[in-house]
Amino acid sequence: MPIHRRAIFTLTLALVAILIVAGCGPAPAVSTATPAEAPTEVPPEEPKAAPVPATVTPTTVPSEVPAETPGIAPTNTPAGPPRIGLQLVVEGLASPVDLITPEDGSGRLFIVDRIGVIKILTPEGALIEEPFLDIRDRMVGLQARYDERGLLGLAFHPRFEDNGRLFVYYSAPLRQGAPSGWNHTSHVSEFRVAREDADRANPASERIVLEVDQPQGNHNGGQIAFGPDGYLYIALGDGGAANDVGLGHPPMGNGQDLSTLLGSILRIDVDGGDPYGIPSDNPLVGREGRDEIFAYGLRNPFRMSFDAVGNHELFVGDVGQNLWEEVDIVFKGGNYGWNIREGTRCFDANNPDVSPAECPETDANGEPLIDPIIEYGHPSLPSGIGTSVIGGFVYRGSEIPQLQGRYIFGDWSTRFDRPDGRLHVASPPSSGAGMWTMEELSIATSEDGTLAAFVLAFGQDAERELYVLTTEALGPTGNTGKVWKIVPAP
Repeated sequence: MPIHRRAIFTLTLALVAILIVAGCGPAPAVSTATPAEAPTEVPPEEPKAAPVPATVTPTTVPSEVPAETPGIAPTNTPAGPPRIGLQLVVEGLASPVDLITPEDGSGRLFIVDRIGVIKILTPEGALIEEPFLDIRDRMVGLQARYDERGLLGLAFHPRFEDNGRLFVYYSAPLRQGAPSGWNHTSHVSEFRVAREDADRANPASERIVLEVDQPQGNHNGGQIAFGPDGYLYIALGDGGAANDVGLGHPPMGNGQDLSTLLGSILRIDVDGGDPYGIPSDNPLVGREGRDEIFAYGLRNPFRMSFDAVGNHELFVGDVGQNLWEEVDIVFKGGNYGWNIREGTRCFDANNPDVSPAECPETDANGEPLIDPIIEYGHPSLPSGIGTSVIGGFVYRGSEIPQLQGRYIFGDWSTRFDRPDGRLHVASPPSSGAGMWTMEELSIATSEDGTLAAFVLAFGQDAERELYVLTTEALGPTGNTGKVWKIVPAP
């Protein structure tokens, strides 16, 4: 799950004392560091590839940071939120965190289970039992009661139908040479489809494209996606612990440190270098900082997506700390504020339960901090809604016209002791700038209109219809993971 709260730490301590097991909070499995430790090290820089031209011709490059963040005018914005139905598509999974299609005309949907397997759902609705890819033997051991690590992302090359290339993001054991006491190393790896079977990836074909050492086990981000420009975008959290403070977090925090990849959205060219190239128009090329960085100032961008039409804006759900959740439209070179701000509110790492009255409006380089398009509070606040935002998609399907052009997303749960995730719909302001309005979606196929499950992710098929991925377990274990298609209310 993408959460990290003091409530989880409290629950972890209780479980440790009672059950003598690893807690359900995001405590590291390898490192002995605790979130309260003072920062001692800064993550080392990864090998830097020289800028090279992309071999994929960009079609649309996400915009530079605008003076005002524009909204997206919906094609149909009804007065209230529509009721929807949920149609069960797949069950028996552990912790499904991604669902995508390669758009190769096959009609297949690929489901990523955090435990380390990818399975295929056929156009006929059958789940192929043999995994498309199984990398459990390459991953760090996961804590069944709670863990934010695992197999977290999948992206198919834009020319997958011709070249059979795919990319995954997963949590591997800490690599040799990584800082002592750190937790694990995130891998972005390329695999290829087996020549003899289009429904199998060749596990021996792995090529590690990028390694990022992680000081703690939480705040991994993990979504990867090819943009409309043909480049691979990679979401990385701030390295874990709490408040962007602790082992492996510099005084300014990883979110504001341009010398580390953590706390950023990266943008790389998987076709133009070894192991990758740098797009020549990345915002830090020729400047101080990591050339891979596309945008920064993020805490835990767990799920993100590109709008399928229009200007193809990049929507990112960035999980907050103790008080505020946010959704951002991410632009090239943007600083989204963490840990100077949490959402639109000022943030104090020494007192995260209170939003200070004042804070800087720019970063250390004088760049403006960009406001989110959606913000909501935790249940501890008046009118609070949920604990951890789960980024979704702008709806571009045809089955539910009243959702057209509106952003569908969710919240993991309103509470930690039982699954209580929610679905939401947001609409842009009529002026095209400013905060979006959001409302909860009522589920007509549920007796009480709610899910009664933890929301883990959303998916999109080739027809741009949407799916929601859920589980009833706090950690990556069991078989309560399900995939639901969002359908018109009966």
